[in-house]
Amino acid sequence: MKTVLGLALLLAAGVAAAQPPAPDALVRGITDDVLATVRQDNAIQAGDERRIAALVQAKILPHFDFARATAIAVGPAWRRATPAQRDALTTEFEALLVRTYSGALAAYRHQAIVVLPVHMDPSDTEVTVRSQVMQSGTAPIGIDYTMERAGDDWKVFDVAVDGMSLVENYRTQFNQAIDEHGIDGLVSLLAAKNSP
Repeated sequence: MKTVLGLALLLAAGVAAAQPPAPDALVRGITDDVLATVRQDNAIQAGDERRIAALVQAKILPHFDFARATAIAVGPAWRRATPAQRDALTTEFEALLVRTYSGALAAYRHQAIVVLPVHMDPSDTEVTVRSQVMQSGTAPIGIDYTMERAGDDWKVFDVAVDGMSLVENYRTQFNQAIDEHGIDGLVSLLAAKNSP
């Protein structure tokens, strides 16, 4: 009987350990990991763009749903886009966000980042994880990550800085480009912006 009880406890512990992290724990873990790398890597601190971009691609991008983020940024035109156009838009939008996050990391100067706890129901499929960048002498900067459940994981599909959605901010620019140049024109404009 003790063996069966012990086995049951081990199995329960294994199941608990296999549970994916809560969205706030995931954001906290990624933030801590990225900032630890930045603090330890002199090339990143010196602004080495390739090293910063590699860090963003390795540690941040795997936690994003770029297809959904791109669909929101493109707006109604997304439904008219062909699969090839959608793939091209997603690829270029991802490259644009790599540049955006790389720029933010290049500007990082050892500010503290506090990830706030999320209060959610186990059945929630979308949540917003709030964080604050603490800077000496100024008010904290709010950074909110809107996330969706993706199987057993959570993926970010929007980031808002001080209440301004990054994805929604691009929508206005993208819609104007689509109105003037069509979807392929937007892809070309993004590709030109992303080229070194």
